[in-house]
Amino acid sequence: MRAAAVFLALFLASNIAFADKADQQRQEIQKMEKDTLAKLYSVQPSAKRAVEGAAGYAVFSNFGMKILFAGGGSGKGVALDRKTGQRTYMKMGEIQAGVGMGVKKFRIVFVFESPDKLNAFVHQGWEFGGQTTAAATTGDQGAALQGAMSVSPGVWMYQLTDQGLAAEATVKGTKYWKDTDLN
Repeated sequence: MRAAAVFLALFLASNIAFADKADQQRQEIQKMEKDTLAKLYSVQPSAKRAVEGAAGYAVFSNFGMKILFAGGGSGKGVALDRKTGQRTYMKMGEIQAGVGMGVKKFRIVFVFESPDKLNAFVHQGWEFGGQTTAAATTGDQGAALQGAMSVSPGVWMYQLTDQGLAAEATVKGTKYWKDTDLN
């Protein structure tokens, strides 16, 4: 009987500790989201209109490195359905090939024009293959998306570096999926 009580107490304590850690991680991701959007709006003020008028958006922070012939990175983020206010916490990972060396840290904001595009991203995950490229917007796409890159029909991406808005972006070998620990 005493052993069962001790086991139950340890089980409950570990679940509470895990819940506290998950809450802390969600708060850190929400702070990163807020800071990233503020930075985006400061370097590209028209982006605020694009984000606020979209069906939803996702914000990710990424850290990666490349040494000689291979590299990779990982990150975390959150997708927000603007209609329902539902947040989905997500992870990302990337693999790179080619000669190079360096460390990179950047943030990405995806803007989804329709609920279908957002739902596909959140519920099915997303994978960019080696041939995927991002194209800069043209004048006929509207001023709200100036500085964004089209990654697929109805999905736009802003990539931020320490220097501001990236002039180009690559999303090769990148996968996005739900974080089962935080949802």
